[in-house]
Amino acid sequence: MKHCIAIFVAAGLLTGQAMASDELAKAKNCMTCHSFDKKIVGPSYKDVVAKRAGEKGVEAALAGKIKNGSKGEWGAVPMPPNNVTDAEAATLAKWVLNHK
Repeated sequence: MKHCIAIFVAAGLLTGQAMASDELAKAKNCMTCHSFDKKIVGPSYKDVVAKRAGEKGVEAALAGKIKNGSKGEWGAVPMPPNNVTDAEAATLAKWVLNHK
């Protein structure tokens, strides 16, 4: 049984799928500057979704901003680069974009 569980966990890691959840956002300190529906230091997730609605390649673009940071898009305070893997950045981007 333990062997089967290990196989499923490894398969999930090999596909690059990180956990899309509040826990990942909290673990990566996203919630320090962002919230679901109000601006803290950075924009709310709902504001990000509203601004990006219908944009082509939005998930990849947002993942890049999560990983590498951004400057000037939401005001004078830049978002610093985050210590996330490409898979975690992609997962967080998808999670943020689901806040409609």
